[in-house]
Amino acid sequence: MTDSISLKKLDRGTLIACCLAVAAAQLCITVPSPINGNIQAAFGASGSQVAWVTLAFILPTAILELNFGVVGDLFGRKRLLVLGGFVLALGELLNATSQNVTMLWSGQALAGIGAAALFPSSLAVIAAATPEQKDRAKAVSTWALSISLASAVGPLSSGVLATVADFRWAFVPPIVLGVIVGVTSWFMVTDSRAPEGRSLDWPGQITVAVGLTALLWGVIEGGDRGWSSPAIIGSLALAAVALAGFVVAEKRSASPMFNLDLLRIPSFAAAAVVALAGMFGFIGTAYCVSIRLGAVMHLSALRAGMPFVILQLIPLLLAPVLSRMLTRVEPRWLLMGGLLPMAAGQFWIAALPITTTSLAAFIGPVLLLGVGFICVVSSLTSAAVNAVPLNMTGMASGATSLVREFGQALGPAVISAVAMSAASSALAGKLSGADAGMEAAAGPLAVVNAGSDAAREAAQAALAHGMALGVTVCGCASLLGALVTLVLVRKSTSRSTAEAGEPSVQPASA
Repeated sequence: MTDSISLKKLDRGTLIACCLAVAAAQLCITVPSPINGNIQAAFGASGSQVAWVTLAFILPTAILELNFGVVGDLFGRKRLLVLGGFVLALGELLNATSQNVTMLWSGQALAGIGAAALFPSSLAVIAAATPEQKDRAKAVSTWALSISLASAVGPLSSGVLATVADFRWAFVPPIVLGVIVGVTSWFMVTDSRAPEGRSLDWPGQITVAVGLTALLWGVIEGGDRGWSSPAIIGSLALAAVALAGFVVAEKRSASPMFNLDLLRIPSFAAAAVVALAGMFGFIGTAYCVSIRLGAVMHLSALRAGMPFVILQLIPLLLAPVLSRMLTRVEPRWLLMGGLLPMAAGQFWIAALPITTTSLAAFIGPVLLLGVGFICVVSSLTSAAVNAVPLNMTGMASGATSLVREFGQALGPAVISAVAMSAASSALAGKLSGADAGMEAAAGPLAVVNAGSDAAREAAQAALAHGMALGVTVCGCASLLGALVTLVLVRKSTSRSTAEAGEPSVQPASA
């Protein structure tokens, strides 16, 4: 079985529309970073509530991507791109008119559903239309560059708009871009699908949704409620049972949303681990930087967003050589060449004093993060998709996107819990009266914004300790990804062996 577009050359209009689609989805992830402080101040949100602003978007993106990959295979990826663009725009419209943090979470979740359609569909369209590795490397590098560009534009536009107007205006550009994606996809995308042997897998979708949601809720709320809380223990237990149920459901399904045999391909399995660890560290670091500059040091949204803009400027300069690197350099070395600079940048940021607000002090570490990010995103996508047979590219792209987005969701969840728990422990016994009550009710962020002068100073020192610990964890995650890459990632031979008649992973028949 071959994809319906696999023998056609990727046309420019389709590539442009797919790049716009993934840029819109990525833009929405980065928009909240500079305005976390504004959100905290406007809605009186706690640290965990602020973290949920980003998580509310990423979580539905992660849990729906695999099934949306199947939907695209069955009914056409063009339809998903069109629908995803308009749903994303609708969610961002809800964000732009939000009156409380709950309304903001709802808008983020709706926009995340739209992004869940855009991420795997855009990559699957490109992969299906580029059976030759060289052509695919060029197209994927352009697709990845769109992610990097959106990651730079998002915090810049967000910071500017939140500085000159109400922070809700930061959600207007994503509204416009979402509508543009829907329109351009309708008129410019050459449709593709791969329906043979594919059907919707509801047991798999339900178990993975319950498992990932329960896991993230337990991790991020554990810092506030206490890890021994019955609610947290129950949530983590439910996550373990649901994820085990997902494995069982996929093994028994005639048409699984994720063929577990793909994990037997070392390069694909390693790419999944790297996607999780790399994106966990990247977004976790971004969360810490945004909180320390905005909510702790009270910089304007524009100043708080500038490190994120710089973070993506250097990767843009790598665009002319990136596609050549993907065809000439083994994915293992490109992945390590991205993860190691990321780790160095993260340890550097962890060492910066909390009072450091000078942009110059952040240029070095954020450039390392930016170079690492574009190398990791480009090469892990290439490594994962090229490691599987051509007729499995839709499933592989969906699985890679799911793991990448879940890593981005896990980053702020874990790092928020680590940082805020460490800060609360450091504050223990140092506050009294109203300040102690404020910390008990809303955490260290509330104290550093509204406590007495002495309490604010103590809270700032405690948050410095927590943030440094959180970013150090991110650096360790990047090093773990580098180690996995060194051991497991190899040049893919799955397609060549399949062509030679050797066993390869095949989709289950309906």
